[in-house]
Amino acid sequence: MAISDYSDWYSSEREEGKAESGSLAPFTFICVVVLLTLTGLMMLYSASYAEASAAGLPHYHFVLRQGIFAILGFVGAVVVCLVPTKWIRLAAIPLVVLALACMLLTLFSPWGVTVMGARRWLDLPLLPQFQPSEVVKLAAIVFLSWWLSDRRVKNYLGWYYIVPLALILVLTCLIVVQKAYTTGVHFLIIALAICIAGRLRLRYIVAALAFLAVPAVLFLFSEPYRVRRVASFLFPALDPQGMNWQVNMSLSAIAEGGFFGKGIGNGSYKLGLLPEVQNDFILASIVEETGLVGFLFIALLFVLFAVLGFRAAGRLSGKDDFASLMATGITTMVVSQVALNIAVVTGLMPPTGIPLPFFSQGGTNLFVVIVECGILYRMIALSAKGEVRQ
Repeated sequence: MAISDYSDWYSSEREEGKAESGSLAPFTFICVVVLLTLTGLMMLYSASYAEASAAGLPHYHFVLRQGIFAILGFVGAVVVCLVPTKWIRLAAIPLVVLALACMLLTLFSPWGVTVMGARRWLDLPLLPQFQPSEVVKLAAIVFLSWWLSDRRVKNYLGWYYIVPLALILVLTCLIVVQKAYTTGVHFLIIALAICIAGRLRLRYIVAALAFLAVPAVLFLFSEPYRVRRVASFLFPALDPQGMNWQVNMSLSAIAEGGFFGKGIGNGSYKLGLLPEVQNDFILASIVEETGLVGFLFIALLFVLFAVLGFRAAGRLSGKDDFASLMATGITTMVVSQVALNIAVVTGLMPPTGIPLPFFSQGGTNLFVVIVECGILYRMIALSAKGEVRQ
């Protein structure tokens, strides 16, 4: 065998070895998503049955609704796994138009629903009530991934930079106007990750962030409740029984969980001490009942989620930039939301509404996350095979 032939054989064996070494990634990802979903439903039932019964509802009310959205999400995930990648590309503009329409309908139509002073929900005929801001995240991920990866778009250099930044600014403003300030921050984190991975010039990103800085501060202090939240976070002793009550109870619940917890279903803070525990503060109830062991188990699942997603993005970079950016955006969306929720529950940032993916009550969030997991599975499978299919 000639040296050149041996070199070619060795290179091909290395490439096959790489593909085979990553072949377990898609199956591992499915296991992670299924475990997160099932664990989330179980812990949601434990956290919510008492409140459901107190409200005169069946004890399974909240988890049944969440389970329906989970099933619909998996159906949607299967669908996006079967369609060609080019169809997802073609859906970029229609998805953005749909997201914009839903946001405008929420703000300016009788179908918009106001809950606790925030107009974030849309109740259209023949559809369950949902939050358009969750659809916006998915639409932005698909559009930005397509725009920043399409070589033909780069021929129009002016529009190449203006369009994505303008879209980010408009969607962020619409989210914030709905009094979903933290969701707006979360959306910016996702968009920023895609723009950086898409090699958008740093000076344009910095300019856009600087442009948003002043309006962001004005919006932050435009509502009295936001001012109180910031003040109570900076000076906890000012209002321990008010704005800080939820965080203080959350920390107490976590402390009482200890190493192994009180046992699933045996938590006491969900019985009224920790308001709306099945929503943004469900992690406190989980740790109270399962302890540090339960928290580490959930953290491990999310770490595996992040490793599989970002590794797929890295492997696809340069081969299929659209798939790579999609993997970056979806993984960033889930991981950053987890980090924000943990920061709120543990008092590392002001208390605000940010759900824990797969766990907090919220059908729209769960549905969108699972559908996005279907897309991310496609990207992980592509990267594991070591080839790119359109």
